[in-house]
Amino acid sequence: MEAFTPWTLFVDVGIVAALLLVGKLIRVKVKAIQKMFIPPSLIAGFLGLLLGPEGLDWLPFSGQLGTYAGILIALVFACLPFTSAKVTKEQRSGIGKMWAYSQSGMLFQWAFGGFLGILVLCQIWPLDKAFGISMPCGFCGGHGTAAAIGTAFQRFGNEEMLTLAMTAATVGILASVVIGMLMIKWATRKGHTSFLSDFSELPHELRTGLLPEGKKESMGESSCSSISIDGLAFNLAIICLVAFGGYLISKGVNMLVPTLEMPVFSCAFIFGILAKFVMDKADVTKYVSKQSVSHLSGTFTDFLVAFGIASIKLSVVLDYIVPLSILLVCGLLATLLYVFWMGKRMFKGNGWFEKAVFTWGWYTGTMAMGIALLRVVDHEMKSRCLDDYALAYLFIAPVEIALITFAPVAFVNGYGIHFLSIVLVATLIILGVAGAKGWLKKR
Repeated sequence: MEAFTPWTLFVDVGIVAALLLVGKLIRVKVKAIQKMFIPPSLIAGFLGLLLGPEGLDWLPFSGQLGTYAGILIALVFACLPFTSAKVTKEQRSGIGKMWAYSQSGMLFQWAFGGFLGILVLCQIWPLDKAFGISMPCGFCGGHGTAAAIGTAFQRFGNEEMLTLAMTAATVGILASVVIGMLMIKWATRKGHTSFLSDFSELPHELRTGLLPEGKKESMGESSCSSISIDGLAFNLAIICLVAFGGYLISKGVNMLVPTLEMPVFSCAFIFGILAKFVMDKADVTKYVSKQSVSHLSGTFTDFLVAFGIASIKLSVVLDYIVPLSILLVCGLLATLLYVFWMGKRMFKGNGWFEKAVFTWGWYTGTMAMGIALLRVVDHEMKSRCLDDYALAYLFIAPVEIALITFAPVAFVNGYGIHFLSIVLVATLIILGVAGAKGWLKKR
């Protein structure tokens, strides 16, 4: 294998940059793409997947594409404290709603898949009792979680779980985009979107994404003289420092508690809040351009989505095509019903669809998919969805880690049904708390 060098990174970024421009050209010229409102970053990602090592192998990508997505997510969340408005009391309750909504949905997906496998599919086919949880392993967390739990099962002698989970992750990530875009198109027609009009009423420049003369937007004012440091470099340095601080916190926590993995993007968000607090006290926040940071965030997100899709592993063998197809289709339908039915009741009148479509993206694919769908309906991030999710995920992550850690042990030792029962009870308890708090509203 060729050694990874800075020039390898340069080549990877250069290829994705070219794919983004091709995606932009396709968006401008192809009417069908405009009607689906597909962002160039999604087009670039699928082109990278098709032409990369997992497809036709025409593009010389390195093996680090998945790593880039993780770094770019940290940079996106490092920008949030500097672009968000002041949090009000009502918005603080939004974090609780996002936690209850996301956590209960994740647990519901595990319980649904596990019970479907044990009580139905295993009664028809000679399957392992853990077959059903391959769906949530692949859907909620993508190929990373699928690899983690598949490897754990391999240590106990179950060689098939890795293939099943990776297959579920591949199907899920494709469904997240296709079904997500169809739901967005339906929502705009029904008036459920808060920041996006009906597709048929969108002006030509929004369909193509090219702004004509007179409608071009400023990318922000510079508070630094270029004779000392360029304004964009100043803002970029702050964001990179915040993301690096989040990385150090994540690694520090892991060194102190080896069993605890704090996600870097959440740590970057927390470090950014602390950094902004210090900068506010020192009266230097005024030199940070909110508009420039917002554009940096958008840039990171575009590259994140392209790298995230291009890094999908398609080299998965479908060993159990019939039961697996039933499991995945039922899982998609159950997830779709929960995400949008519960989302409308949890976030009624508060950008519910934007939060629901983001959650659909990461429930079935990865966070990159969620962000991509969110960017379509809320390109200026006015819904505060990512702000709420970043803090809520701090409480979700330990539960996700516990599921991945204890599920293999429970199923291998014959306690799978007990494990799933605990998961289901936890789901109901969280929904009960949400109801007691008044977060669940009737239609």
